[in-house]
Amino acid sequence: MSLLSRYSFSVKPQEAILIVITMFWGGTFLAVQYAVTLSGPFFFVGVRFATAALAVALLSVHTLRGLTWLEVKAGVAIGVAIALGYSLQTWGLQSIPSSKSAFITAMYVPLVPLLQWLCLGRVPGLMPCVGIVLAFIGLMFLAGPDGNVLALGEGEWITLVGAVAIAAEIILISAWAGKVDVRRVTVVQLATASVVAFIAMGPAGESVPPMSTGLLVVALGLGIFSAIIQVTMNWAQRSVSPTRATVIYTGEPVWAGIFGRLAGERLPLLALLGAAFIIIGVLVSELKFKKKKAVQQEAPPESL
Repeated sequence: MSLLSRYSFSVKPQEAILIVITMFWGGTFLAVQYAVTLSGPFFFVGVRFATAALAVALLSVHTLRGLTWLEVKAGVAIGVAIALGYSLQTWGLQSIPSSKSAFITAMYVPLVPLLQWLCLGRVPGLMPCVGIVLAFIGLMFLAGPDGNVLALGEGEWITLVGAVAIAAEIILISAWAGKVDVRRVTVVQLATASVVAFIAMGPAGESVPPMSTGLLVVALGLGIFSAIIQVTMNWAQRSVSPTRATVIYTGEPVWAGIFGRLAGERLPLLALLGAAFIIIGVLVSELKFKKKKAVQQEAPPESL
């Protein structure tokens, strides 16, 4: 038996859809980086998710009448995680390239089993532990403002904290998947994310920016796309495990790196090495060995 045949890789229809979504998702980093030249991060995230919430609500008017208290609690918890994750990611994009932001954000993949261990007591297996180590080694190579090892700048730290919030979002979505209505909980979580972002403008000292065509197009466009993303994630993760989902999302920074390269971004050699370590760490964390069958029990008895 070859080494690759010992691993289990299969793609469900839900996973295939997540793969397509991830490709487009990777292209949003450049759009957000452009938006933060016109607006503060919290205002932009607030408008983005207000648009997303309105889009889903208009398609779920009749469904919303059956909103339950469990769906409200689930939506608020997920929404707070979304607001923190996207706001911090947007904030970090003010000082680091979109491709670097995407790879640091990908740290949420190995962070999922780590948070499950710290918060839920679910001890990760050997491969997730190896993946966590590889991903953090990659972070050290990638994170330096000038490609320097062990030199985390402000933008890198902010983005890393945002990755922790996104990991929490993945876990929360999976915790309530199958127990709530997808569209109702999506409206609540998107609306919550918008409200939290707008409220955060005050403590951050952020004011409402001048309205421009570019800002409105990006905010409204990404808002609609965010609605599609959240509905798809909530629907797909009813049958896709959180760790399985996160390995699919690994493609996001790869596509972001491609789009960033096309836009003229150039990461230092050490940063590219770090990005490779992160991707390898993510993939390794998802490898699972198949259990070998008891060959001796299945073999016919030897003749006497």
